[in-house]
Amino acid sequence: MSVDLSTNYLGLPLRNPIVASAGPIQQTTDGVKALADAGVGAVVMYSLFEEQVRHEEARMAEVELEYMNSFAESLSFFPTVASNAGGITEKYLRHLEASVKAVDVPVIGSLNAAGVGNWVKTAHRMQDAGAAALECNIYAVPDIGMSGPEIEDRHIEIVSAVKDAIDIPVAVKVLPFFSAPGNMMLRLAAAGADGLVMFNRFLQPDIDIETLGVESGVWLSNKVEQRTALTWIAAISKQVDASIAATSGVATPEDAIKYILAGADVVMSTSALVRNGADYATEIIDGLSSYLERKQLSLEQARGLLAVPDDASAAEYERNGYVSALEKAKTTYGSLR
Repeated sequence: MSVDLSTNYLGLPLRNPIVASAGPIQQTTDGVKALADAGVGAVVMYSLFEEQVRHEEARMAEVELEYMNSFAESLSFFPTVASNAGGITEKYLRHLEASVKAVDVPVIGSLNAAGVGNWVKTAHRMQDAGAAALECNIYAVPDIGMSGPEIEDRHIEIVSAVKDAIDIPVAVKVLPFFSAPGNMMLRLAAAGADGLVMFNRFLQPDIDIETLGVESGVWLSNKVEQRTALTWIAAISKQVDASIAATSGVATPEDAIKYILAGADVVMSTSALVRNGADYATEIIDGLSSYLERKQLSLEQARGLLAVPDDASAAEYERNGYVSALEKAKTTYGSLR
């Protein structure tokens, strides 16, 4: 029996719930094609950063000011178009447009932002380039003087500004470090987010004790990192009126299955595809299909099967699980309290 893996994310019909999340493979059109050929349901492009857009805008303003007092006969040499044509934003948009034309699955643009600004109009340009949706990757490291409500309000402001700028669906990729993550997810959905990507990864530095230096960098995710997302997806998937995308720690088909059981609409992966190549997406998809067939479950039956019931208190549910885990651990480690 062939299992039907077709699903819906952000109102977009997908052939399956495995999505290639933003990563280096998408930096070329051939890479995007390889992911689509491997069977993914959708492709999220790598991110265009707010800082890149603002830097280009500032440079263009400088050029315009420099040539403001040019003689009329020299205006034919005005460099606005030429300067902008080779910029990062233009290259991104051209690549996005080419990728959309090259594959038969939805291609989702990605903007990485920390605050509201003129960069928001770039979201509309992504829409014009053919993006089926936009993932707004909010990565804001707050000043220590900012209060919790101020940080949360900034997120809502960004989402509202992007939603006002475009007509295509908007997913919000967020960090899990709010004082009340569940409430924040509800607020984002109420602000217009069509989907929630849980969660973004907070890049934390390491310390080299020999050189006495601080080392920063990006590392591939591991299975341990899925626990936070699993917990919150299971808690909120039946409570929020928005698509849920799971990300981080997807190394095997089993990891994708766990996220589906917790209530995710789609499962995103970058690290596993970087480690194993774009073709590895086929293995994840086949593993999910084989599991559903073995358990005699449809995708819809499996989705949210182990989520917190919508008529249960998530807090009590998690508290009971915590107590049960400690009692079980006693048999192996002794008392942990």
